[in-house]
Amino acid sequence: MKKSLILAALVLISAGCFAQKNPLVKKAKSLMNAETPDFNAARGQIAEALEQEPTAENYYWAGMIGYKEAEQQNNNLYMGLAKDIPTVGSAMEESIEYFVKADELAQVPVLNKKGVEVPTDPKMRGKVSKMILAYYKSDDLIRYGAQLSDSKDYEGAFKAFKTHLSIPKLALMQDPKIQKEIVLDTTYYNYMFNAAYFALRAEMHNEAIEMLLQLKAFGQTEPLLVNQFLCQEYITVKDSVNYVKALQDGILLFPHEDFFIQNLVSYSVQTNTEAEAVAFFSTLIENNPNEPLYYVKRGVLYEMLERYDEATADFDKVLSFDANNADAIAGKGRVIYNKAVKMNEAAASIVDNKEYKKAIDDMNEVFRESLPFFEKAHELKPDNTNYMQTLKMLYYRFRTEPGMQEKYDAIEAELNK
Repeated sequence: MKKSLILAALVLISAGCFAQKNPLVKKAKSLMNAETPDFNAARGQIAEALEQEPTAENYYWAGMIGYKEAEQQNNNLYMGLAKDIPTVGSAMEESIEYFVKADELAQVPVLNKKGVEVPTDPKMRGKVSKMILAYYKSDDLIRYGAQLSDSKDYEGAFKAFKTHLSIPKLALMQDPKIQKEIVLDTTYYNYMFNAAYFALRAEMHNEAIEMLLQLKAFGQTEPLLVNQFLCQEYITVKDSVNYVKALQDGILLFPHEDFFIQNLVSYSVQTNTEAEAVAFFSTLIENNPNEPLYYVKRGVLYEMLERYDEATADFDKVLSFDANNADAIAGKGRVIYNKAVKMNEAAASIVDNKEYKKAIDDMNEVFRESLPFFEKAHELKPDNTNYMQTLKMLYYRFRTEPGMQEKYDAIEAELNK
């Protein structure tokens, strides 16, 4: 035999060897394509085949098992049968994972006859991307996740929603023709909001933060809740730097929403960082000099730092905008009340009875000075329990004076409601 014929024969033999299918794959295909498919048995065959030969083609057929199972359930609808959403959803999750792996392996470069690098299987991406696109358009993964959430399987619900949400960003879905058929619209971000909520409920905090940050950047889906959830997640994972930053961002986005301001003030007190919070509000005031709310909050922080003159100045500034601002009125009352508390502490160390009595009388006059401020604040905001509690203490202090016992009884009755 001529040498050229021998070489040709060797090439044919080699090609024949590579063309042979793994018998386990053939068995799996037979099982899933049978008149009565046995998908679980097919999975057993393909799992063993993947252990022997983890190739792009074998991963493709592993993905086809889930695809065929989901397809069978969809065909049930045309036959008047019920569609099993959990079966469809889990089959889709499984097949997407296998298809992505098949594409990954198919993109590994090899040299063609001309010595140019080409994908191992250039046709693979086109095949699997079309099937995954059909999954995305069906929204079956969303229905599956919703059912899981109804049964309080929030981790499973998050996985289903995230699988759906990840499809547009997969490398194999970046063909311009496919991207034209994928729209990241409000519906997409509504699904993302649900996914973030499921992650939050499942205590998958890092995953929740990742989703919430994407939603925050989008800015159009439940922006208030997104920013509140983000703050809660940061404090849960003890990320104090991002927690404070998220609170500050929330104040800028929602200046009249108490959640962000109150939490920033509370956190600054707990961590002894009131001065930093004062600096933040001072910057806000510089940029928004006619916003009364910022003066109120800075005044409260000045109170906590016992910088009473500056606190009073801020409350007075608010009242120059609005003479009936209950928070500023109560703030002025608190400054006076706290001065009286300090006087009481100082009186405790006085030994001389005459001097002690004078100190107590002076203290009571300062407490009395604070009373009309809280009465006015309560009149303006009758449901504010903080104002009522302070009034109760003041009325009790002066209960022996005419009319004070009746006022005490009335405020106590309001609180008991």
